[in-house]
Amino acid sequence: RALEHRKDRLKTILITPFMSCSAKLPIYGVFISAFFADNKAAVMMFLYLLGIFIAIASGLLLKTFVYNGQPVPFVMELPNYRMPGAKNVGLLLWDKAKDFLQRAFTVIFMATLAIWFLQTFDGHLNIVSDSQESILATVASVIAPVFAPMGFGDWRISTALITGFMAKESVVSTLSVLFGQTSVLLGCITPVSAASLLVFCLLYTPCVAAIASIKRELGSKWAVGVVIGQCVIAWVAAFVVYLVGSIL
Repeated sequence: RALEHRKDRLKTILITPFMSCSAKLPIYGVFISAFFADNKAAVMMFLYLLGIFIAIASGLLLKTFVYNGQPVPFVMELPNYRMPGAKNVGLLLWDKAKDFLQRAFTVIFMATLAIWFLQTFDGHLNIVSDSQESILATVASVIAPVFAPMGFGDWRISTALITGFMAKESVVSTLSVLFGQTSVLLGCITPVSAASLLVFCLLYTPCVAAIASIKRELGSKWAVGVVIGQCVIAWVAAFVVYLVGSIL
């Protein structure tokens, strides 16, 4: 909002979701530890740099084909830098922790309960012995083929990606509920598929809170456009990673 011109605000809003946020770190941590334990730092750095690269490339494309013209100078007055006080640091940490706990006990907790219910019962509300016969498997199996070319067409992963739309942290909790053990997840996808999945989680649509902020700032059409556009970009990037990884 500090940006004076609308086109600068719009470009900033459109490219910011490509950057890695703290909500994606649990996803990175789980898959990097499980599949890339010997190259943790390199894979984490790759994800951060890829997000930055995609954001810069998107900004250049927007500047060239959509919002071309003379650049507008930007001036912002910065405050004096001082060593932070212990009280201010404590208040900031408490604010961030409280925000996470509120989300953990609302969106993430409710999403976990919903996943458990849909995984436990079938369409007639009978308890199933095999989760593949559940309501959740029936719904997720419809969209699972979309992710098959990227190496993770399992319905359980598709479900986790859907819940990630509510909150990115929900991806990990959903996988925990559906797979139960890490060994089951390791037997479901390969390291190349895991790399493709990490790239998809990095780039696909931000959480519903971010989309709500975009809708408030730019309107419904732009919010829908961000969701569709980022999903397409994420699919293409993840497919390329899987294709290159399979060849190598």
